[in-house]
Amino acid sequence: KNYNMAIECYRNAIDVNPRDYRAWYGIGQTYELLKMHTYCLYYYMEAQRLRPTDSRMIVALGESYEKLHQPAKAKKCYMRALNVGDQEDIAMIRLAKVCEKLHDEEGAVRWYSKYVDMVNSAELEAGDDICLAHRYLAHYYLRNDRLSEADVHAHKCCEFKETKNDGKALVRQIAAHRNSGSGVYNPRFAHKPSNNLRVKLAMSNTPGSQKRSRSTPPPPPEHSDNDMSF
Repeated sequence: KNYNMAIECYRNAIDVNPRDYRAWYGIGQTYELLKMHTYCLYYYMEAQRLRPTDSRMIVALGESYEKLHQPAKAKKCYMRALNVGDQEDIAMIRLAKVCEKLHDEEGAVRWYSKYVDMVNSAELEAGDDICLAHRYLAHYYLRNDRLSEADVHAHKCCEFKETKNDGKALVRQIAAHRNSGSGVYNPRFAHKPSNNLRVKLAMSNTPGSQKRSRSTPPPPPEHSDNDMSF
């Protein structure tokens, strides 16, 4: 793919109509494929400024912040995407995961639980991350001695290849806790995905084997939190 040509075409479109959000968004996507996340953040920000209630722009902005290791800003974006109406049904699970990354247990439990409930009621289609939601909730309920709820999510983990081993370990620990009446939560398996899960998540977050553009674009203008239109 000729990324330089794509960027040039999008820039020509912006010259013709600076308010064409699709051109700003297109350049952002191209820089994202090139893994130039500071640049794609700038262009996604401009696209979101032109389409302030379009959840696709807001989620893209949040993903860029995550790749730039700014999860607190990403969280703000995913919350906003849910508030305006998530067109792609991905903001909720992204929000739950970023809450987990921020060690916001209350937020992670809230959004993982809501995601699972909506999948169970067929309001959302289950994505690959549903197993992560069940695993997090199983550990949370086990830590808090809510064994019945922990057991439900532990058995759900056993239904997925990525979390099957973790699920079996959790089921055994829950059974031991019930039988002894004094079982202690073992954090050994907490938040340690199996090798299969690591490989799958790495592949899902990595674009195809694209070649990096040889030309170096000028640096994007400086931006701050106040640049976001929400």
